[in-house]
Amino acid sequence: MAKVTYHVVAHDEGYAYRLGAVYSEAFATHAEAVRAARHAAGAQQLADGDAEISWQDEAGNWHHEHADGADRPQTDVVDDV
Repeated sequence: MAKVTYHVVAHDEGYAYRLGAVYSEAFATHAEAVRAARHAAGAQQLADGDAEISWQDEAGNWHHEHADGADRPQTDVVDDV
């Protein structure tokens, strides 16, 4: 099973969560960023139907994949602030 770790960090004059080299939107407070990271991590663990997903890598390239709704990663949130 894959493991995904979201990192809460200071970013863009506020706070954000980061997955790899990709940052979320900036949040005004640390608490908002932690809450958003926990929400994103929890949402990734929910089983659902199969889906087609698109995502952008750190180089700006878009990828399109088929996601098996039962193949959910293990998630974690680490507060790096």
